[in-house]
Amino acid sequence: MKRVITDLPVSAARRSTLGVLGAAGLTLLTPFSKAWAQGDKWPPKPINYVVPFPPGGLTDVAARQVAKAVSSSEGWNVVVENKPGGSANIGAAYVARAEADGCTWLAMTMSHAANATLFQGKAGYDLMQDLTPLAGLASSSMMIVVNPKSDIKTLADLTKAAQAKQGGLSAGSSGNGTPPHLTLALYQQLTGTKLLHVPYKGGAPSLTDLIGGQLDVIFSNYPESLAYVKGGQLRALAVTTKERSPDLPDVPTVAEAGLPDLVVENFTGVMAPAHTDPKLIARIGKAIETQIRQPEMQKTLTQLGFIPRPRGPEEFKQYLAGEVARWAKTIKQANIQVG
Repeated sequence: MKRVITDLPVSAARRSTLGVLGAAGLTLLTPFSKAWAQGDKWPPKPINYVVPFPPGGLTDVAARQVAKAVSSSEGWNVVVENKPGGSANIGAAYVARAEADGCTWLAMTMSHAANATLFQGKAGYDLMQDLTPLAGLASSSMMIVVNPKSDIKTLADLTKAAQAKQGGLSAGSSGNGTPPHLTLALYQQLTGTKLLHVPYKGGAPSLTDLIGGQLDVIFSNYPESLAYVKGGQLRALAVTTKERSPDLPDVPTVAEAGLPDLVVENFTGVMAPAHTDPKLIARIGKAIETQIRQPEMQKTLTQLGFIPRPRGPEEFKQYLAGEVARWAKTIKQANIQVG
């Protein structure tokens, strides 16, 4: 089945917030006037912040909030441009080929860390060679959900049932190689279980079938299933972040539920073309990280369903390398294929 990768999904409960924030982020912009450290004016032109997903998704709205905040604080003219398609590779390849002057940024996610293996040699760029990290922004959880009528009430129940019925439980996902599928694959490797993977073209139809009783479980994008859990149409077994969700304080983390190695964060960050001046990388990275640490920005990101994860260039580089290696191992062990 053809792989479909979308931006971090948006629950119905957050659409009004996204609409307001997205509209606010469209008018970014103040003229740039601050001088670069060596005395030259920088940036010499508007900064192109490329989002490789359609407008309106969580990654897009988060990017617009960051662009607005950095434009205001630094006097830079940061303009968000959407370049969706190719499983998020088209926009990434565009940034990788751009001039290394600090004026082209990429909004990247966990999907790109997985794409480094899934599309190796076919993506049009090399994530770790052709791009360089600027900053980490935030993360969103996966949530393990079942039908409320199911006998499975905890993560331990799921593992027990999966071990007893190897291949007998069905698990939906938003498509081959997507973060929900990767989380499912990692779960199977950690527990020694086998579930029947049923890939869909997006998360919404899989959730519809889970509610209708056609599936047993979904390792879902958190924002996508949140409204259903709060509305009682689905039961949440655990969230995959280290912290509990403020929206669902009674739902345990995977560590609390007995699987600490199942922590999975659908993160978003910012990258620039490789060979960008290290001093410029440090300058831009600090500016972005500083804004992510502001209370108002943290509040906004939390309202969107994110957990703020401010990381500077070096810290984000190490984190990203770890994620690429982690998902490469999972993908190869599970023999996940796309295309």
